[in-house]
Amino acid sequence: MGPVMNPDELQAQAKRHLWMHFSRLGLYQDREVPVFTRGSGVRLYDSHGRAFLDGLASLFVVQAGHGREELAEAGRRQAAELAYYPIWSAAHPTAIELAARLADLAPGDLNRVFFTTGGSEAVESAWKLARAYFREIGQPERTKVIARDLAYHGTTMGALAVTGLPAIKEQFEPLVPGAVHVPNTNRFRSAFSLEVTLDDERFANACADAVEQAIVAEGPDTVAAVFVEPVQNTGGCFPPPGDYLRQLREICDRYGVLLVSDEVICGFGRLGAWFGAERYGFVPDMVTFAKGVTSGYAPLGGVICRDFLAEPFLEGDASYAHGITFGGHPVSCAVALANLDVLEQEGIVGHVADAEKAFVERLEALRDIPIVGDVRGAGFFWALELVKEPEDPAVRFTPDERRALIRGQVAPKLFDAGLICRADDRVDPVIQLSPVLLCGDVAFDEIESILRFVLSDVVV
Repeated sequence: MGPVMNPDELQAQAKRHLWMHFSRLGLYQDREVPVFTRGSGVRLYDSHGRAFLDGLASLFVVQAGHGREELAEAGRRQAAELAYYPIWSAAHPTAIELAARLADLAPGDLNRVFFTTGGSEAVESAWKLARAYFREIGQPERTKVIARDLAYHGTTMGALAVTGLPAIKEQFEPLVPGAVHVPNTNRFRSAFSLEVTLDDERFANACADAVEQAIVAEGPDTVAAVFVEPVQNTGGCFPPPGDYLRQLREICDRYGVLLVSDEVICGFGRLGAWFGAERYGFVPDMVTFAKGVTSGYAPLGGVICRDFLAEPFLEGDASYAHGITFGGHPVSCAVALANLDVLEQEGIVGHVADAEKAFVERLEALRDIPIVGDVRGAGFFWALELVKEPEDPAVRFTPDERRALIRGQVAPKLFDAGLICRADDRVDPVIQLSPVLLCGDVAFDEIESILRFVLSDVVV
């Protein structure tokens, strides 16, 4: 490694050579690219030495906090012993141990783990596995998936088709055919009547019925799987109403459809449980995971499957003909094992469950700011939706108004105030908060204070 570049050199090289993900590169012609150089606990530090509270866990990832020497050391030890070997018709100890550990943590009989390197690959692998499974058991016509409006499930071509967010899909059409989308559980902007939406049981029934109606309309014998996040990310943290997720389990069983719980964000403590399926009391057929499994110290993802999904591939020449070079990488698996140790030994998952109430109280207190229209979420995964007309939330911002609000006022002011969060203008304007799971009262107070300072000064 060459000499460390100074801040000016970093800026010049970043603008010349680095293609940042999901970024509007033109925004940085006249402004700095944020460059973070180190982290410690719940904070990040940029190339100028400024401190920021990581209120997004660096993209819903860093559960155990920044600067954990034990996680770095686990990776170093594994790299020195066995840096790499693929799990293509072979295995290595850390992949074996991690698979067994995840099977133990997962609900029900989800005992078989297929490793990837990230969340999009996990969703892609789950859809491919659903198709391969049904082909093996003599139902090759089952190829379609049902997902929800606005739901984000990844960016690879299959996962992008499952994704229900038009803003990130249009550029890449035509997509993989076979994905159908139904209303989500956004209670603030419900697809159903006010009378239905205000009643928890009726709202849960209506959202679940929409999934069943889609299965019937498509033809039950053509549908392979239903994909849901326990708490939907895009649009701003939509929690499931009532027994909605348990109803989906019953619907999928009724029609022989697989239920996939996408826990790329919701898993590993984010909702105060190891998996969102555990919090909401249902057993999916597959769990997709990534992000928090390593707290971001190494890339890893995968699919945890119920036993029956592996059965057609256990005998003869049958094979799930899919693989990823770095899926189940020895170093990543070693880091994941160390991360799970930290989460267990320090009681971090239980801390989220215990501290959720205090976090929510700080966010709910912001409702006295006129622009704050809704506060929603679960665990350490929450969103504020901003509204144009406090007295009539049905009056929505135009796309130009959303961009001016978020990009021109909210996002830069929050950043300047030292809070990393997600200010999104792709649908209705929301601020998402997904703090490092170590956060407590001091961080919650800081989050509330910065949000109040910035949002009280917004001009609509």
